[in-house]
Amino acid sequence: MALLTPGAAQAQVQTQGFDVAVTVDDLPVHGALPPGMTRLSIARSHIETFKTHGVKEAFGFVNSAKATDAESNAVLDAWRAAGHPLGNHTANHLNLEEAETLESWIADLEAGEPAVAQRMKGQDWRYLRFPNLTAGTRPERHQGAAAYLAGHGYKVAHVTISFSDWSYSDAYARCLAKGDQAAIGTMEGQYLRGVDEELAHMRAVSQAVYGRMIPQVLLTHIGGWSAHMLPQVMDRLDAAGARYVTLEAAQKDPAYAQAAAIPGGGGIMERTAKARGVALPAAAPTVERVDPKTLCR
Repeated sequence: MALLTPGAAQAQVQTQGFDVAVTVDDLPVHGALPPGMTRLSIARSHIETFKTHGVKEAFGFVNSAKATDAESNAVLDAWRAAGHPLGNHTANHLNLEEAETLESWIADLEAGEPAVAQRMKGQDWRYLRFPNLTAGTRPERHQGAAAYLAGHGYKVAHVTISFSDWSYSDAYARCLAKGDQAAIGTMEGQYLRGVDEELAHMRAVSQAVYGRMIPQVLLTHIGGWSAHMLPQVMDRLDAAGARYVTLEAAQKDPAYAQAAAIPGGGGIMERTAKARGVALPAAAPTVERVDPKTLCR
């Protein structure tokens, strides 16, 4: 067998396919509601896009305190009717580090259970997505939460890749309300460049930390911007060689078990790199970015 040159080996890494589980946070409500959309139409748009791209499982994580009316509850019901599972994101999206006590965080976690459990009868719903991806930076918080979750049969839904769609949600609603298509075009171009850069960076980080391409877990959110851009994001994932798998299948990889004991926040590849003292490749340089917070004010 002929050995690959360094350049050829790098090219192979950049084109190889990869498994990825799709997860969606903040059901049933995320971000400001853009004009012309409803919470239910946003959910249905996600569901249809996932169907078009062959995503059989998009695991939705619920903040049950936001399910306050018929439409927001209909979002959760539509998600389940499409065959996608639901997990717990705590009732009020309570950050573990910002909670007054560990006990108050556990109470919010438990308050989020009924809305999920009643819709997931007969299926495993005990998956937690930590709000803000914060698994506890203080040892007592991290270890206390981990002990509770293990004792109650929970599995943590980790994240390896995200395109920061949440940061565009409110700006998109503002710009759409003002009819500022130029600003929306700026956001669209910037966002898609970021998707391409993040996909390349994901591969480089996985190779640096594990020496291989691990199965990925994608995080997105149930917002108007996400619904608007998701078809193009999925096109890019398809072109990059994504194979859509379940969350359970992705997290069977040993990388996820290894990450469970690491405190902190953010994606598991970066947390693992920090714990191991692995120097990560720099993200691709970008043109000057526009902060969405500044647009359409």
